[in-house]
Amino acid sequence: MRKVRESKGDRALNTAFYLFITLFSVFCLIPFLVVLGSSFTDEVTLVKEGYNIIPARFSVASYKMVAQASDILSAYKVTVFTTTVGTILSMLLTCGVSYAMSVKKLAIRGGLAMFIYFTMLFNGGLVANYLMITKILHLKNSIWVLILPSMVNAYNCLLMRNFFNGVPASLAESAKIDGANDIMILFRIILPVSTPGIATIGLFYALSYWNEWYKVLLYISQEKLYTLQYLIMSILRKVNYASTLPATALNAQETLPTYGFRMAAVVVTIGPIIFLYPFLQKYFVQGLTVGSVKG
Repeated sequence: MRKVRESKGDRALNTAFYLFITLFSVFCLIPFLVVLGSSFTDEVTLVKEGYNIIPARFSVASYKMVAQASDILSAYKVTVFTTTVGTILSMLLTCGVSYAMSVKKLAIRGGLAMFIYFTMLFNGGLVANYLMITKILHLKNSIWVLILPSMVNAYNCLLMRNFFNGVPASLAESAKIDGANDIMILFRIILPVSTPGIATIGLFYALSYWNEWYKVLLYISQEKLYTLQYLIMSILRKVNYASTLPATALNAQETLPTYGFRMAAVVVTIGPIIFLYPFLQKYFVQGLTVGSVKG
């Protein structure tokens, strides 16, 4: 195959694009580095000199305060459990519903899509949801209240249907000729070629479960079921309140790390989930080109 040589203008344009993307990536990374560096800075230095990437005076007092929270390990377990189990269950239901809407021979697929879309526009409201979850389903003070009400997202279902619609219908038809049913077609034919969509929607669900705190506020009163986000938020409230008290009331010998604690809380809460993106990045790149080339 003959190799096409790039002109000087093309090389200059590509160099400019790469330089712009590199600078943009650095600017996006700087805020996180500032948060990380400030979380390891002594509180007095942080108040006097402000936030910096490199700590002027190194201190781990903020992380010690986070680690000293009595239920931090339990909160991590609850958050990891709800994120893992919730994402798996959500993806199973979302993929099943989306596949049904993508099958052209299903007579009610249009009505099903309209029903799901309707839920995006109207809902029963907070009072109706609260009564249903507490009085009918009896999920209050249960870990499943953090999973079951959020298992299916209407927008994710419609988005996943679009991915399934991009799969050639001939694959499913050939599988049916060989005797495969819809469940076998979904798990053996459709899902393996829809990896970019699964990775994208799965990350959406994982982020939603990981950042959950509002349902804890409404339905959870037992500290052992607190999620990480809610526990950090409640600790931060106490720290902010304590910082307003006089030193004699606190009996403190050193400055309470209020600002440093905020930075440490950000690192603790987003650190684990942010490491998922490098493993899913290639699927996002593939998802950008899904449907761009038709055979």
